[in-house]
Amino acid sequence: MASPIVQAIQQICDEKHISYEIVMETIEAALAAAYRKDFGQKNQNVKIEFDPETMGIRAFDVKTVVEDQELPSEEELAAMELVAAQRDARNLPPEEPELDAEGNPIKRFNPKTEMMISEAVSVKPDVALGETLRLELPVPGEFGRMAAQTAKQVITQKLREAERDNIFGEFKGREGEIVNATVQRREGRMVLVDLGRTTAIMPSEEQIPNENYQPGARIKVYIVAVNMTSRGPAVVVSRAHPDIIRKLFSTEIPECAAGSVKVRAVAREAGSRTKVAVSSDDPNVDPIGSCIGQRGTRIQTIISELGGEKIDVILYDEDAASYITKALAPAKVQEVRLDETTHTAEVFAKADQLSLAIGKLGQNVRLASRLTAWRINIHEAGVVKPVAVVEPEATEETKDQA
Repeated sequence: MASPIVQAIQQICDEKHISYEIVMETIEAALAAAYRKDFGQKNQNVKIEFDPETMGIRAFDVKTVVEDQELPSEEELAAMELVAAQRDARNLPPEEPELDAEGNPIKRFNPKTEMMISEAVSVKPDVALGETLRLELPVPGEFGRMAAQTAKQVITQKLREAERDNIFGEFKGREGEIVNATVQRREGRMVLVDLGRTTAIMPSEEQIPNENYQPGARIKVYIVAVNMTSRGPAVVVSRAHPDIIRKLFSTEIPECAAGSVKVRAVAREAGSRTKVAVSSDDPNVDPIGSCIGQRGTRIQTIISELGGEKIDVILYDEDAASYITKALAPAKVQEVRLDETTHTAEVFAKADQLSLAIGKLGQNVRLASRLTAWRINIHEAGVVKPVAVVEPEATEETKDQA
């Protein structure tokens, strides 16, 4: 049967999803800090070996063998130790070495981690340069109260850092994915959601307007970014990102997941309306029918997930004029004239189709412009002066078009 220490270590591993080796390294680092506190000397590089079965420890002074060189002065040593301590306190990388006239790093002897070869041969006669010596140190007795407190602080800090790194690594690799989340609470304009192992933030600009995020509600969110901060990993999620549409299509529509139907472009005004351009290289597959499903079951599932947001599915077309005509649906367009130099489309429609082409507050033509990445001018048939002029916006929806 495993010792109580081994069982406790295993419990920590299971709760925090940290490997056994990392927990052991943390314990040994904490014991080394405690040893230095009670029994260590100034120039000792203390490393500890801990046996969790017997709870026994062995202490070593670990040195790297280097060439004989001039010893730094006491003032230089004190300055080096002060700089190293300050950088450690701020979690900064080691200071860059000084360079000589030829640009080579100047090697300075560090008595804490290095031993000159003339001294090392007295310990091991056949020692070689660059070899690591492990000089066993005595463990005089039990650690004192202050040393135990130091060890506790080191264990707590390092386990927290290991857990943060673990969470960061897990979610960093999931950027661009849809995950299930539970709404926790609202803080100001920001919504906090529970992803299981961490809490993510959903800023106001990533929320669907007028969507009510009640605590405890289950929602699907899109992981936008994962950043490491001084407080740990910060996960930013979204309900308004256009790519959530792509992911939902891949999740709910088997043909999209298999690749036989491709989502070529997405233009979205979250909470209101979305236009999606789809295509298929397989002549036996109907891309629009596949996305809508029998009696609209597939597209309705996606609409329900987005709180009733309207979704228009159109057929992507290599011919720009035909593509723009389809993007302006449900309006019926008479003619499309293209100006390749200015990337402008002059669209002509009958008077009774103008309101449909433009849409409420210009939404239809605006989404069509984003979807096709063309500047669209809407004209009444037979009239030169445009009724509506819309510039395509440089958004993520238009960047993935073929």
